[in-house]
Amino acid sequence: MLALPWLESVASASEAKPVARRMAHFYVPIGVVRRGFFPGEADSVIPKGNLGNVMKSLGKQDPNYFVKPLGELTPTMEPLAKFKDQINLITGMDRTFQQGTDVHAQCASCYLSSAEPYTIKGTAWPLDRTLDHLVADVVGNSTPFRTLEFSCNSHKDNKESIYFDNISWYGTGHLAPSIRDPRKMYERLFSTREIDQYRDVTDLVLEDARSLQRELGYADSQKFSEYFESIRAIETQMDRLERMKAELANVGFEEPPEAYLPRGEYIKLMGDLMVVALQTGLTNVATFMVGPERWDTPYLFEEISDKPLSHHQMSHNQTKMIDKLLEVDRFHMEQYVYLLERMSGIGESDGSSLLDNTLFTYGSGLGDGSTHQYNDLPIIMAGGGKETKTGQHINMPEGTPLANLWLTQARMMGLTLDRFADSSAEISAVKA
Repeated sequence: MLALPWLESVASASEAKPVARRMAHFYVPIGVVRRGFFPGEADSVIPKGNLGNVMKSLGKQDPNYFVKPLGELTPTMEPLAKFKDQINLITGMDRTFQQGTDVHAQCASCYLSSAEPYTIKGTAWPLDRTLDHLVADVVGNSTPFRTLEFSCNSHKDNKESIYFDNISWYGTGHLAPSIRDPRKMYERLFSTREIDQYRDVTDLVLEDARSLQRELGYADSQKFSEYFESIRAIETQMDRLERMKAELANVGFEEPPEAYLPRGEYIKLMGDLMVVALQTGLTNVATFMVGPERWDTPYLFEEISDKPLSHHQMSHNQTKMIDKLLEVDRFHMEQYVYLLERMSGIGESDGSSLLDNTLFTYGSGLGDGSTHQYNDLPIIMAGGGKETKTGQHINMPEGTPLANLWLTQARMMGLTLDRFADSSAEISAVKA
């Protein structure tokens, strides 16, 4: 049985429930090319090779704290133009690297934990229970899934450990495993174990749904149709990619067939599944990894190259690959914007949008993939509705913990926390 979006025509005559608060995190691996993302760094020197855990920004960004209207968008951020007044660019946020573990693995696995280094006993990782699960304690108890974890890593070659491919953790050493296969996520959400017998789940319910649709008002009828069309589109796209993968498996490639799946289509499909889950109340908390850290197996960025590319390998050859890397960063931003558009177009019972009621954050655990710097991370926060002040560039003082933002978001989601991980204070500039 499919969960339906809110429909005014069939709403209970009793007092309507308040619109749910949601939170989602869109994680980008391997940082960004600083000169393309950060304002004021367009003319900065391109770093040469792997410089290790650099703790000072290579750019020329103003180190002082300021809040000002978000100005001209940088090349990587240009796809956000339509949402410029609905986002905050937050710069100057840092994490502290704990010596003894891999730079890439720690930046991903500890991103939403931000535990203070050397405070977690019995582990080499500064990894504690992550923000999404703390928030789910408050907003996830009435949903079928307290949290959902999405990963857009289609590869099955387990080159790296779980720490490179997951940002959600129940606690130290206890992974909340992400789902990487769209079909598996679809079946988890809709329990369509009959999929071999009935190819389209909508065929199972449309007959009854048509009788309901005749009782709906015009607006609800349109919403109803759009919803079922979106589910059918997801099914169609899944079938298409599965057929393509089966065909590619019969071709003699050096790389696995997954390397030749169109990257944008795959990410959008996983994103559509996340949006449906948030829209229908299957969950109020989601994490979304657009790709894994340091996974050298390539991907086909279909809008950029006709051959699969390794994002990680390119990041360590930034001088020669700068143009392609900038295109990859913009490509990832376009996927984020696609989800913003989807969420902004979904209406809620109070006239607001799904995006209005979701804190939806773009971010990475590295400030620059070439240098492995843990400071000045690329962070964009969208949504939040009336509780959020938007359209700003918020540049925090050097050394401001990333956990300050997580503390702020936790409180906006209803938690009563004095502190989160190594936080020192809220970021008041994001709150209306």
